[in-house]
Amino acid sequence: MSAPSVPKQPKIEREESNEDNGAENSRNEQEEALVALIEHRTKEVEHLRQRISYYKSQLDQAERRLEDTQSKLARLRGRDNVMSSQNSLGDNIKDVKVERRSTSPIRISEASSQNQPQSRPQLVIPAVNPKIPQPMKMAEFGTKASSGSSARASTAVPVHTNSIVKIKGDKSNRISSEEEPVETQAKGTKRKFEQKEHKELIPLIRSCSSPCTIRCQTASLISSQHKRKLRSLVLCPTNDQLFMTSALDGVVNLWQVQARGSSANLLSSTDCVSPKQRRWPEDIAWHPDGTSVLSVYTADSGDSQISVMNLNKTHQKTRVSFLEEKPHVKGIINNIVFMPWDSVCFVTGGSDHAVVLWTEKDGENLWKPKALHRSLHSSAVMGVAGMQQKQIVLSVGADKRIIGFDLLAGRADYKHQIESKCMSVLPNPCDFNLFMVQTGTPNRQLRLFDIRLRQTEIHAFGWKQEASESQSALINQAWSPDGLYITSGSADPVIHIFDIRYNAHKPSQSVRAHQKRVFKAVWHHSLPLLISISSDLNVGLHKIT
Repeated sequence: MSAPSVPKQPKIEREESNEDNGAENSRNEQEEALVALIEHRTKEVEHLRQRISYYKSQLDQAERRLEDTQSKLARLRGRDNVMSSQNSLGDNIKDVKVERRSTSPIRISEASSQNQPQSRPQLVIPAVNPKIPQPMKMAEFGTKASSGSSARASTAVPVHTNSIVKIKGDKSNRISSEEEPVETQAKGTKRKFEQKEHKELIPLIRSCSSPCTIRCQTASLISSQHKRKLRSLVLCPTNDQLFMTSALDGVVNLWQVQARGSSANLLSSTDCVSPKQRRWPEDIAWHPDGTSVLSVYTADSGDSQISVMNLNKTHQKTRVSFLEEKPHVKGIINNIVFMPWDSVCFVTGGSDHAVVLWTEKDGENLWKPKALHRSLHSSAVMGVAGMQQKQIVLSVGADKRIIGFDLLAGRADYKHQIESKCMSVLPNPCDFNLFMVQTGTPNRQLRLFDIRLRQTEIHAFGWKQEASESQSALINQAWSPDGLYITSGSADPVIHIFDIRYNAHKPSQSVRAHQKRVFKAVWHHSLPLLISISSDLNVGLHKIT
């Protein structure tokens, strides 16, 4: 009798083995998924704890500012009560009226500002009914605009819309000569008034897996009235309604924002070409007191290197003057920036590898230059800036170097070299240890650094250009007032917006804004608004909703 058949038994065993393996694989997959979910939620908890800590510190600072303002108001009222008790009944009635006026928003804003001078510099421009810009809505940003915005708004320069003359053809619109110039305030007080509080933003960098986007819509594109490509865009430090543009035609235009950012009017155009070579301004900077604008040119052929446009003067011949000092020895002067310190001074960086500090002297348009260094860079200095918490001048160059020069020590306190040329540097407006450097590396154009950490890059991000792979030094960036966002121009017709909390290396969003490349987009101090310039010769106004 033949032995019983056995093939079925191995088949059953294989099926049971496959079922066991399948169950084991399913369990492993579930376990891996749960582990990954735990890691994700752990990071989420850590991020939320960081945000709680951050907002607690913000709340403490806001409460302290509120208490300080309340105490100032109480002292002001107490002083008025003492004065009123010494006067007659009729005088008492007048004092009551004065007291009522003192509670207006403008008075309260002035009383709440620290170290505010009693008189503010004013620009002599065509007069309008003064408008107080409303504080910027920063709900999407996570924090509010800097406290300096409301104080600046309280000192808005009065101008009249019926005095504005529109440009026709090639004729330049001039500032009205009917008003008398006013005296400027004492030197240095404006910088003290703008002193900001340090906020810890570095712990928030790369803390989110998804960006916090903003809604941005183009309100209008306005002809810049320039005949050649635009070069610079700067906001007035003392009047939120005003900004300036410059271009390769050598003209500097003064603009006024209208209808809460829906439009802008051209107030004046001033020819600022250099006297010998007829060069255009390479860069411009607004004086901290708001009464003048300085421009830089080139050091070649013995031409003037710095011009001062006095906005209190009405005639073209006397409005623009040129400094006699010529500390740069050759090439283009690439950058001019006022330092964020108590003493009024600015720094220039040039193609001659030099970084020069200019300090204000007694007298009109008198500045004393001093070369901080000429050999720390081996190539053109492309960008300069000042750190808020210490007297350190940052400079970046085409030699790929980042230098932090300590004025008090008289030496370089910070040195770093990266793999690509550097084209600009921009300190964060809120975190005084954080600064950004623009580089020439595609997809990693922007780098973040902590000045306390030597040779350490905190984050890098950028964009892919469709129009061109080359990186232009004419493309510039700007921080948002809360220090959480960076806007950048591009060789493409878009504005790139970066959220420093986003842990990716790409823009958190890109806004199509112009027909051609965008040179720069800046955040308005108090309105939810971006202002941009482009090679399409337009000024863009983009509302944040």
